[in-house]
Amino acid sequence: MGSHVPEHLHRLRARVHDFVVERVEPAEPVLHRGGAEAEALLARLQREAKDEGLWALGHPAELGGGGLPFLDYVFINEVQGRSEFGQLALGTWTLQDSLMLHGHAAPQWRERYLRPLVAGEISPSFAMTEPGVAGSDPTGIRTTAVLRDGEWLINGRKWFTTGAKQAAYTTVMCRTETDAPAHSAFSMILVPTDTPGYVIERDTPVLGIEHGHYEVVYDNVRVPEANLLGERGNGFRIAQERLGPGRIFHAMRWLGQAQRAFDLMCRRLREREAFGGPLADKQLMQQFVFDSYTEISAARMMTLAAAEQIDRGDEARVEIGAIKVVGARMLHNVVDRALQVHGAAGLTDDLPLSFMYRAARFARLYDGPDEVHVQSVGRRVLSQYRDGGNWEFGLR
Repeated sequence: MGSHVPEHLHRLRARVHDFVVERVEPAEPVLHRGGAEAEALLARLQREAKDEGLWALGHPAELGGGGLPFLDYVFINEVQGRSEFGQLALGTWTLQDSLMLHGHAAPQWRERYLRPLVAGEISPSFAMTEPGVAGSDPTGIRTTAVLRDGEWLINGRKWFTTGAKQAAYTTVMCRTETDAPAHSAFSMILVPTDTPGYVIERDTPVLGIEHGHYEVVYDNVRVPEANLLGERGNGFRIAQERLGPGRIFHAMRWLGQAQRAFDLMCRRLREREAFGGPLADKQLMQQFVFDSYTEISAARMMTLAAAEQIDRGDEARVEIGAIKVVGARMLHNVVDRALQVHGAAGLTDDLPLSFMYRAARFARLYDGPDEVHVQSVGRRVLSQYRDGGNWEFGLR
């Protein structure tokens, strides 16, 4: 596939880029504050995206989406990722959830949730992580679901359930099997957020940002047996199916964020003068540009190569694990240099770098901490050397 944007996507990608840069990015201060004004502004942006044919581009066409193939959407996601609110404004924030429902939900839930989800009329949430349980080893999940008289009885506590307060439902990972192997002991169950016993306790602050990552208690929550997503014991398989492409989407959004930080840094270096000349003439600053350029380029090539493997039907476990680590580190490094170049101004909320820096640090933990992916990639590569084999770069 290569790193170049396919010719047939140039115009659409440029339109999405312009929409994000000219409308979404200027709206960020209001959107970050939240409240009624932010809700009205986001609704207006979403209407404009629909009117201009830019809405839900990655969702299947039969669900009301744009129907872009996976690899095409990867390139679109790169530019809409420049802003934390790009996916929300353009209707693709729900893509992982709509694909999960499309593939595994019972007909009644597909009918109730899918089209409204794609249309942006409702929003989803996903609950896997628990306080006090190592997120790096989700086989320790304690939330349980017991089937009694045709209903699931759910008890437990989840946190980092993003968007739970606004969501119509939460997909909950629960332990449903008592005698099965660890990775076959869990299932996913759909819980409407207005179900009795579903209690939101708090919006968990993340590095000083209250940004919709909720802690939720499940206190004798009862839902019908048909709320099971897929088959019993298949929770981990469905989660992996969700997370693989999801990590590609994350990595491409990180590249969009890194491009934005890179632009800010380079413009600042050209405009700012100190010690007798522009900062762009200082060799140390040129090193910042070089390091950022090479890290962005390497992460981009790795991400696109992994996306191509997934598109061929390969799980690409090594490649996805690698880009999760490399992409998150790249973003952190590039934003850090951009912030340093801006000096005191970079620490303020007058620029987007402060929020981007905190979000970049968060990226090294969600969807699995760096250490787990490093271990997994190392183990999988070394397994190829068993019995005299080797790892062939470029032949996978």
